[in-house]
Amino acid sequence: MRITDIQRCEVRPGRLVEWTLSPVTVAAAEALPVDSRPPAYIQESHLRRARSVRGEGVCVPTWIGVAFDLPGPVDLDVLEEALLSWTMRHETLRSGFRWAGDSGDELHRFTLDAADMALHRDEVADFAHADHLVRHLQDRFDEVADALVWPNLIYTAVLRDDSTSVYMAFDHSNVDAYSLFRVPAELQELYAAGRARKEPAPAASYVDFCEIERIRADRVDGGHGSVARWQEFIRRCGGRLPRFPVELGLTPDSPPAPQRLLCEPLADAAEAEAFEAYCRPYGGSMAGVLAATALFVHETGGQDVYRTVVPFHTRGKSGWNDSVGWYVGGAPIEVPVGRSPRFREVLRSVRGELVANRPLARIPLTRVLALLDEDDRPGSTDLCSLVSFVDTRSFPGAERWHEQRAHGLVRVSYSDHVYVWVNRTHEGLWLASRYPDTDVAVKVMRLYAERLRDRITSAAW
Repeated sequence: MRITDIQRCEVRPGRLVEWTLSPVTVAAAEALPVDSRPPAYIQESHLRRARSVRGEGVCVPTWIGVAFDLPGPVDLDVLEEALLSWTMRHETLRSGFRWAGDSGDELHRFTLDAADMALHRDEVADFAHADHLVRHLQDRFDEVADALVWPNLIYTAVLRDDSTSVYMAFDHSNVDAYSLFRVPAELQELYAAGRARKEPAPAASYVDFCEIERIRADRVDGGHGSVARWQEFIRRCGGRLPRFPVELGLTPDSPPAPQRLLCEPLADAAEAEAFEAYCRPYGGSMAGVLAATALFVHETGGQDVYRTVVPFHTRGKSGWNDSVGWYVGGAPIEVPVGRSPRFREVLRSVRGELVANRPLARIPLTRVLALLDEDDRPGSTDLCSLVSFVDTRSFPGAERWHEQRAHGLVRVSYSDHVYVWVNRTHEGLWLASRYPDTDVAVKVMRLYAERLRDRITSAAW
């Protein structure tokens, strides 16, 4: 699945219908008692940073979403039932948070029973122009899928005679990329099941995972080896989590900057396969992308060591695979490139770092930062810059994503950090990156894409 934004996901005109949680459901949630299961560390950090930024007068949308087509005209009642069944199936979508306590600084969870869930349908309007529809969708997603309100999800469909396009947006606190990659196949399955009057299978609860992870993380203290490793990594990064280590035209204490998005293919299917074969002895395409980035940093910024945080999913057991949630941890890597800047040597270094440090992703980074008494960057919605790689080909229905026009959606707004996503699809390798919208950064990221593509092609052949 290609990652992009709502402006680039091939939106076409049609009649717009949207679903939000019904007023009766929202009223039921307001009367709920506290759910003793705590937020995940990553959820709490996300909400606190969103509130801090909002308090400074900056509204930074943090929603992510998914877009895909269903063939032909749809039965709206059956589609609505599928959307409701999907929402009921994943407990985190029925769960939210309230600020409480004497200082209003405690975060308490509440969770609705599945039986209390209902959707409200609004047949909005016919849109004759795609650009008008795109602006409307982004504005609605910004308004509804907001970190600091509940509910913070919205489902829409654009109806046409030949097809129906589904667009869904969620605040990031409830979903990650793996969750989004599973949505098209799962919704189609539920739509078909609704027509056949079949009940969907239950899914594991991310809310339960949050409690399990939190209990495990709270057993970690300042003497834990992982905490010491992070402490040393942060010290070598100059006392803070890493930025993208190339000049981007920002001052060290710049406020969150307006961003732009770069999206483009890096390699076709044959080139992607050849690159994977070349990198396989050293850990595969993930290692290859990180090694190529390290060399770019060295050649462009003169850095002798490339330091970054690599995201990994934390769905350690197969039971969590079909669960919607934010199952993500981060691991630090440090790749020396100054003394031996040959690609194979850098690949070996990356592989060693990934093998040694991936276990650190099991401990939530914000728990580590609290133990180190480090600033969680409350004035920004991003903790640090990062480079992510995901091979999406094994997800259910991935072979059909191209014909379904399936896209993962990100919202580009404000940040002084650089996020890079490289995805392997059946069509090849796809790059998406959001970065500060400065003249310097635009040139740097354009050069980065070109160098990454050149490295992939030269290694492949």
